Amino acid sequence: MSRRYFIAGTDTGVGKTRVCCALLAAARGAGHAVAGMKPVSAGLIEQDGHLINEDVADIRRASGQIDPLSQINPYALELPVSPHIAADRAHIMLDIDTISAAADRLGRARELLLIEGAGGWYAPISATATMAEVAKALNAPVLLVVGLKLGCLSHARLTLEAIRASALPFAGWIASELDAHMLEKSANLLALERIFGKSPLFLLPHAADPSADAQQAIDALPQLLA
Repeated sequence: MSRRYFIAGTDTGVGKTRVCCALLAAARGAGHAVAGMKPVSAGLIEQDGHLINEDVADIRRASGQIDPLSQINPYALELPVSPHIAADRAHIMLDIDTISAAADRLGRARELLLIEGAGGWYAPISATATMAEVAKALNAPVLLVVGLKLGCLSHARLTLEAIRASALPFAGWIASELDAHMLEKSANLLALERIFGKSPLFLLPHAADPSADAQQAIDALPQLLA
């Protein structure tokens, strides 16, 4: 039975995919069987003659998966907009049971399954449902990626309160540096530690480097795989 985690973010574009890939690469490099998935993606690129979401391509590369894309990314929506709008324009109804079934298949014979959400915690996937409902259906502890920028303290507190309201376990947080020249970064990190009551599992610096990212993430593995 795999350990599964839902990777949420304080907003869109805060580094969820980068964190997901760092953890997958670190665990894979340490010899663990891993899988990653992004249940809902919006925005496609052409790769090797096929349309694929760029985040999904990164996840597949980091994990080394050969699972069908229909499992790794059950809903690949063409328009790079909010999932509920992209699904509506494509005349697709996003089904949470389909997502749960794909996660169960991917988790078989894997030690670690990472499930990356789309957008922020309450990003809508339909007129009534959000990514929060997806996380609850998956019954996965939540890892929260906090994008370090002005305003992150409020975003972090609001998202933490929403996660707690869902009754899902909170497994920890990761700091993702969005602004290389952020004023008072250390003071903001201290404030975030007070909000969460714990230090970040790791911090990703502003410049992305897959091998360095995996090295940053490796110390978090014992806690996540325990």
